[in-house]
Amino acid sequence: MKAVQFSRFGGPEVLEVVELPEPAPQAGEVLVRVKAAGINFFEVLMRADRYAVTPQLPMFPGVEVAGVVEAIGQEVDAGLLGRRVAVPLFVSQRPHGGYAEQVTVPADLVVPLPDAVPFEEATALMVQGLTALHLLRQSPPGAKSVLVPAASGGVGSLLVQLARQKGASKVIAAASDKAKLDFALSLGADSVVDYSQPDWPARVRELTGGDGVGIIYDTVGGALTAASLQALAAGGDLVFAALGRYGLAASDLDAMIGRNQSLRGFALLPLLSADVLRASLSELFQLAASGRLRIAIGGRFPLDQAGAAHRLLEERRATGKVVLVP
Repeated sequence: MKAVQFSRFGGPEVLEVVELPEPAPQAGEVLVRVKAAGINFFEVLMRADRYAVTPQLPMFPGVEVAGVVEAIGQEVDAGLLGRRVAVPLFVSQRPHGGYAEQVTVPADLVVPLPDAVPFEEATALMVQGLTALHLLRQSPPGAKSVLVPAASGGVGSLLVQLARQKGASKVIAAASDKAKLDFALSLGADSVVDYSQPDWPARVRELTGGDGVGIIYDTVGGALTAASLQALAAGGDLVFAALGRYGLAASDLDAMIGRNQSLRGFALLPLLSADVLRASLSELFQLAASGRLRIAIGGRFPLDQAGAAHRLLEERRATGKVVLVP
């Protein structure tokens, strides 16, 4: 089978397609023919060795796929054969290798995928969908104004919609150009701000009557985090979910204390027991199947163009989820 790897760190050009032996499911496992593999920004950072954890080389990226069960190992229910499934590799003992034509995974990790949810959309509801859902569970938006940076991206586009459904009083979307801002408005954002402009925090305050927002869901990190504090209301919460891109100084934290503001860290994996994972994905799949959650696909690429897919994401040109289609 074909799979994508990188054997050195660098730009998108280090991604290469290699031939590997076709995997065989062991006892308790299923073999899934990959129909779509999701790409996440942390994989872009990992490829360039800019992530919080340096992977061992060679690295076979890809932590989420959707496809069809083609074969089963011993002690696996034969009813799984031919089933459409989502495969959250990131919670398995082998949490990588999704940029490939086939994967093997423990049978108890695959989640049934409704016929009404396309494979490509399913990939958007794994890492990114679960992140959006659990960010809102950790800091519920009910009756509060919220700011969603990178609102046209995979997590942000879902946060805009779910925050509205979960009772936010005002959803302000932030992005870096008009097309992305228009897209966020089409998803249900009440207002938008262009954070490529230096006065954008003042614009957020203007939109909230001078108060600032009650919650900021920060999945971007870096310099944006400190700037966004100017848009946070007294007593507000900054929820930080940009692992490896923390950029606040001690002086920023001192200022937060003086304004009775809270900094809440967010890491997805510790929240996902087996039962919570399955229930959360099933909830997201039902929302998508019913039309209550709009999934945007920002780019589709074959395996041999994985580098181009990474480049699109790295240059922040994507609107929605970027996927590989083997």
